[in-house]
Amino acid sequence: MDAPDDPDAVERGPAAPAPMPVRLPTSVALLWGRVPDTPRRGPKPTLTIRDIARAAVAIADDRGWEAVSMKAIAQSVGLTAMSLYRYVDSKDDVIDLLVDEAYGTADPRLATTGSWRERITDWARAAASTLRTRPWLTEIPMSRPPVGPNVLSWTESGVRAFDPTALTGPQKMNALLLVDGFVRQHIRQSAQMGLLPGGGARAGAREGTQPPTPGYEAVVASLIDPERFPALTAAVQTMADGDDDFDVEQFEFGLGVILDGLAGMIDALD
Repeated sequence: MDAPDDPDAVERGPAAPAPMPVRLPTSVALLWGRVPDTPRRGPKPTLTIRDIARAAVAIADDRGWEAVSMKAIAQSVGLTAMSLYRYVDSKDDVIDLLVDEAYGTADPRLATTGSWRERITDWARAAASTLRTRPWLTEIPMSRPPVGPNVLSWTESGVRAFDPTALTGPQKMNALLLVDGFVRQHIRQSAQMGLLPGGGARAGAREGTQPPTPGYEAVVASLIDPERFPALTAAVQTMADGDDDFDVEQFEFGLGVILDGLAGMIDALD
């Protein structure tokens, strides 16, 4: 057998296989300014993908995310439902657009200064602030992770928050997913408990379809008695009497507990 032309090739070993091409959903390709893998025939589209996304968000803000449909969006932008298939392939594509537009782009200065704990705290508070304005985002069941440019700008800043640490790339992603999961669940629970405007039990009151619903602590206090539920009575009374915003107070408490746990792991790596 002849010697290889490149002696170093023996040491390097076989070349890594080229990555398989990724077929992007039409909506994701358009969000990133790419040509879809299966371009549609017919006249040139009259709207941009962001026009469709903004229409979807406007519907969700007004009537809830469940009202976002091909028909509703088409009526909003003056198209037929069939015409929308030039921009999206399915309802999953609509969800991609809805989520990416609703989040918006993360501030490029987010999580760029301070310690890792200060950075990820800033990130978590900014994410919670965004979700508080649109708590319906936490209710959307997604069949695939969102990968639009706006959402990934949040992911980028969140991963960057851990740059001052010795965490590996996968560990940084795992740490961010842990914090993000807490933020989303906290906002979802706060909305369901009536602690946020525009979510859970108070959504109907905002739309005028039902009378305002009392807060969680008021409802619980009206149902329990101190003899049967002494611990819960004391806790609910404290919630009702407190001067702090219960939603924010619980957010800071839960975030602090999670970051304390991450700190133990990060400190062990230093």
